[in-house]
Amino acid sequence: MRRVSQATTRGPRSNWLVSGRTVGGMAMYDESNRLPREVALELWTAGSAWFSSEQGKKGRIEKDQLADLVVLSKDYFSVPEEEIKDIESVLTVVDGKVVYAAGHFSPLAPPPIPVLPEWSPVVKVPGHYRSAPPAAAKIGAIVQMHQCCGSCGVHGHQHDIARKSSVPVSDEQAFWGVMGCSCFAF
Repeated sequence: MRRVSQATTRGPRSNWLVSGRTVGGMAMYDESNRLPREVALELWTAGSAWFSSEQGKKGRIEKDQLADLVVLSKDYFSVPEEEIKDIESVLTVVDGKVVYAAGHFSPLAPPPIPVLPEWSPVVKVPGHYRSAPPAAAKIGAIVQMHQCCGSCGVHGHQHDIARKSSVPVSDEQAFWGVMGCSCFAF
């Protein structure tokens, strides 16, 4: 069994704001449309507090603000840009309680709870993105040349089915041609 917190682990998903690339590496934005790491992190924290109308309550490390805490696997400000997507929490504390712990912090982890619903994709594929192990990376290199020739590396569904359907995925100017299965953005 996996913990819900483990199954829904999210790293700093501001990586696309900084790199202009999807988690799979496809370029979406040029440098003029990307943000510095500090600004992306502020949008992810204080910005999300504004979005939920909770500014002044959370989103900053300040007196009288909620003080949830994460310890990250790598330093967001110093890792190479392409490694930002690989950063994960190794310790998450909410309301003063450890809700997730991995690696060195594993002894602090809460007992596992089942992932629900049982059919959830995270039962088989934990988290949002995992880099392929070296052996799989060699096999995946050919697939990366054209994303429609294999299964989706994030969700596991078959791009080939969409490509062979009547949906106009081969028209790069059309909605589905540009989007494919939409994995490029999510």
